[in-house]
Amino acid sequence: MSKLQLKKELQKLTKEQLIEQIFELYDTYKPVKEYYKAFLYPESVQELYEKYKEIIIEKFNPSKMTRNLRTCFPVAKKAISDFSVLKPPSKLLADLMVTLAEKACSSSDDYGDMPEQFYTDASNSFVRALKYLKKEGLLNDFKPQCKKCLKYAKACGGGFYDGISDVFYEYYL
Repeated sequence: MSKLQLKKELQKLTKEQLIEQIFELYDTYKPVKEYYKAFLYPESVQELYEKYKEIIIEKFNPSKMTRNLRTCFPVAKKAISDFSVLKPPSKLLADLMVTLAEKACSSSDDYGDMPEQFYTDASNSFVRALKYLKKEGLLNDFKPQCKKCLKYAKACGGGFYDGISDVFYEYYL
């Protein structure tokens, strides 16, 4: 169904029916609940940001990571995606993206040799974060955290450090 078709159908409904539809969506879908919370109470965005940041940090917690290695990146990327739907300030979204890259790189330092897919996902997360930082004009704000990724990656083999440092210096010349 296109937006135009949806609009035509919704225009047929009364105000009360529309309100009921919103209530049903609110009760059924957690993202809708968070969207309205952020929309109606902009100050709650900080609380939601902290919730999603904790999800990312927890996914890369060394004591739990060995059990959840395959789910680290999908869950963390979903947290970022869910938060981005709320249309948060770019600095908060950027911080989540950099946190993912930083936690992935620090985990590779903590554990040493990781599966190749882990390094690929960590590198891709770092690239996505830097692209976003550049687009939003936030590179200087996050340089210290991005530099930590280099420090953590240095101990890793398999070209991980070379890839991370190439990307870092591409953005921070």
